[in-house]
Amino acid sequence: MSIKTLTQLAGDLKNGRVSSEELTRDYLTKIDLSDHNAFISVNADSAITQAKEADKKRAKGADSPLLGLPIAQKDIFCIEGTRTTCGSKILSDFEAPYTASVVENMRSHGLVTLGKTNMDEFAMGSSNETSYFGGVKNPWGSSDENLVPGGSSGGSAAAVSAQLAPAATGTDTGGSIRQPAAFCNLTGLKPSYGRCSRYGMIAFASSLDQAGPMTHTAEDAALLLNTMAGFDQKDSTSLDVPAEDFTIMLEDSLSGLKIGLPKEYVSEGLDPEVAALVESAIKEYEKLGAQLVDVSLPNSALALPSYYVIAPAEASSNLSRFDGVRYGYRAEEYENLEELYLNSRTEGFGEEVKRRIMIGAYALSSGYYDAYYSKAQKLRRLISNDFDAAFKYCDVIMGPTTPSPAFAAGSRTDDPVSMYLNDIYTIPVNLAGLPAASIPAGFTQSGLPVGLHMITPYLREAKLLNIAHQYQLVTDWHMQSPSSLGGTT
Repeated sequence: MSIKTLTQLAGDLKNGRVSSEELTRDYLTKIDLSDHNAFISVNADSAITQAKEADKKRAKGADSPLLGLPIAQKDIFCIEGTRTTCGSKILSDFEAPYTASVVENMRSHGLVTLGKTNMDEFAMGSSNETSYFGGVKNPWGSSDENLVPGGSSGGSAAAVSAQLAPAATGTDTGGSIRQPAAFCNLTGLKPSYGRCSRYGMIAFASSLDQAGPMTHTAEDAALLLNTMAGFDQKDSTSLDVPAEDFTIMLEDSLSGLKIGLPKEYVSEGLDPEVAALVESAIKEYEKLGAQLVDVSLPNSALALPSYYVIAPAEASSNLSRFDGVRYGYRAEEYENLEELYLNSRTEGFGEEVKRRIMIGAYALSSGYYDAYYSKAQKLRRLISNDFDAAFKYCDVIMGPTTPSPAFAAGSRTDDPVSMYLNDIYTIPVNLAGLPAASIPAGFTQSGLPVGLHMITPYLREAKLLNIAHQYQLVTDWHMQSPSSLGGTT
């Protein structure tokens, strides 16, 4: 099954080879026939209505680059009148009264929403196994082995990889765009913190969450980021910076580019096949004129423990609003207000969410705030300073996105620490608020995709996408589909 990129489909629409309605109906049919459990809800009637409207606008001369192109939205973004669950029982019947700014931005460019994709509950997970609506199947798995797609944006990753949508939105708090992108052979971009509005994006950890695109190519990611990014007065953390065209540097030469290679990324937990493929990808950059520079991120080992204090602490605060009173799931049996809270939250939240709420509440409790949360924030600053120091010697930092390829469903659910280690390379970026991406870098002997992780300084997304695009011009890993390698699609 040959891949059709967002850019190619945009050309097809512009040249009249297909209409938005035809394209949308085709994807809706694929979704209906799929067994990947990538979607929680599909808005067929609404999508067709949006597509017809896009076709009318195009007939009248409108020429927005992505007008009429279908897209999948992670079910963490509110859309007015549409069920928004965040993968949780507690919001299983919640209909949002307003629309997220990122979705509004994309609508204004004419993008058509196919539906809402599955995800780890409240974006807490690295395998998409914590969703109340069931796990998502990685399209790169086989009939003999059900592999996880990564998380928390696993539904979005599976949807794009299985070609149920040409692109999707994701969110990244500690690697939740980049890790599933690596597991599903996609390009996944986490923009700088504040680049995309968080208004209408249900919060997990407010100082870490960021929306971003999940696509087949860096070129597609640049086009989609153009529609997603922008200042928003409704979000106090939104950056008031001049609008950028993230495609403008795509064709720039990489001659003289300095690639930083942190010694800390060569760890004993790194799969040898992943290490070899990442090394091979970096050699390809040398052929493009890049220079390799050894750098150090000495506080990298502190990222995981710092993150798992800060993120649960913020989650415990953010999720306190889900109490069964105003909206969401309400327990049927209770005798007083305290029991209503207790029973609704006990029945409505999954085990991983409860675990993180309890850890966070403990870290913020009297007598422990200074010992845990305050100290974690100080470590966060040290991690950020490491990146600042490294970027004095290089333009981009590269390494593996994940320690291993996609793993079997159920193989790590009983070991939270093992699951958390999936994000060991991605978490430091969120703590520092930097832009980063994962791009396809080849396949293991068993045919599983591996991601190359790249990080640039703050607000350097255009350069980051240029670096990714130039690699994709000389390789074709990103254009391989699961079916071409004997997968299930």
